[in-house]
Amino acid sequence: MTSPLAVGERIIALLDEGLFTATYKYGVLLGLLDLSLERGADVGQGALRVTTAQLAAKVLAAYWPQVRPLPLHEGIIPRQSGRGSRDARIVRLIADYKQRTAKEWASPFEVRLRRHDDYGRLVIEVERVLIEMPLPRLQYVGASSDEFLYQINWTRDVSRTLVARYLRGERTDFDNVITLRPGVASALIQLNGLLRPLIQRSWTLKVAQLNHLDEMVLHDFLFGQERVALARVRAPLAELQEERCFYCGERLDSRFDVDHFVPWARVPNDNLENLVAAHAGCNNAKRDFLPAVRHVSRWRARFDPEARESRELAGIASGRQWPSEPAATLGTARAIYGKLPSSAKLWVLADEFEERGTASLVL
Repeated sequence: MTSPLAVGERIIALLDEGLFTATYKYGVLLGLLDLSLERGADVGQGALRVTTAQLAAKVLAAYWPQVRPLPLHEGIIPRQSGRGSRDARIVRLIADYKQRTAKEWASPFEVRLRRHDDYGRLVIEVERVLIEMPLPRLQYVGASSDEFLYQINWTRDVSRTLVARYLRGERTDFDNVITLRPGVASALIQLNGLLRPLIQRSWTLKVAQLNHLDEMVLHDFLFGQERVALARVRAPLAELQEERCFYCGERLDSRFDVDHFVPWARVPNDNLENLVAAHAGCNNAKRDFLPAVRHVSRWRARFDPEARESRELAGIASGRQWPSEPAATLGTARAIYGKLPSSAKLWVLADEFEERGTASLVL
C-alpha cells in the first residue's frame, strides 16, 4: 500500500521533471485529485477505478477558464505548449469552440446544459488527448517509468486507430479504466491541501515561462476564485435560508456574500449544494478555513432527498441553470473531513475556532 509521504514525494518529482512540453500533467494531476475527493472516501485504502471519460470532464473544466484573452498579455490567450507554432491541443479545442460559437461560455457546464451534444464531443476530444499523450507518459521521470499513481492497460505506442474506434463507440478491446493504486486516493485526499496549491503554482510558473509573464498576475488569471459569477443564485439562496446568514443565523443585510461552504482553496466546487448565503463579515472571518462540526451537521441536511432544502435546491438549480451534483459535493466533504486529525482547528464564528475532536460527524 502506498503511503501519503511516498505519493507526495513522487508527485513533487513529477512536477520538477516529467516528459512534457505542454501543461497536461498539471491538468491530469488536478483531475485525479478532484476524482479522489469525490469518490475516494468510498474505497478507503483500496484501489479507486475511474474512466478516461470521467477524467476528461475534470481536465476540460480545469482548462476552460484559462482559455480566454489575458489583458496584460495584449489580449492574447496565454500559450500552454512550447512545442512548435501550435498551442496545446486542449487549448486549441476550447478556443476554437468559443470562436466558432461566438460566445464566451462561462463553463463547460453551461455548454453541457445548452448544447449537450457539443459538450459530449468536447469531452471525447479531451479524452483522446489524455489517452494518447499525458496518461501513458505522466509517470515517467527521466527515462524511467514508475507506476506509483495508477495503472492503465495501454502504452505510449497505443494505436490511434484503436483509440478512434473506441471514441466512436465501436466495440474494441480498449480498456478505458484508470486504476489508482491501493492507498493513492486516500493519500491524495489527505494531501489535497498541500498538493493543490503546489500543482497550481507549478502550472503558473510553466505558463509564465512560456509567455514571459508576471507570475502573480498570471496565477490570479489561471486559478482565481471568481471563475463564475455567483450573482445568479444570490437571491434564491438567501430565500432558501429565510434571509438569515448560514453561519451566525442573524438576518442578512443587502451586502451579504455567497460563500463556498467547503472552501474553494480546498476544492474548486461551484455546485449549488456547496454555496451558502452569509454575512460579508462571517465570510471574511471564515476565509479558507473548514467550518466547525455544528455547521457541517446543518449543511448535511440539505442532502436529504426528503428535506425541504433539497427540493428547493433542485428547483433553484433547474430554474437558474446552475450546476448541481449532490453526490460529488457530499463525497468531497466526506473525504476531506474524514482525514482530519482530532486536533484540526475548525472555524466556528468570528475569531472563534474549535478542535475537530472525536465527536461523531455523519456525512
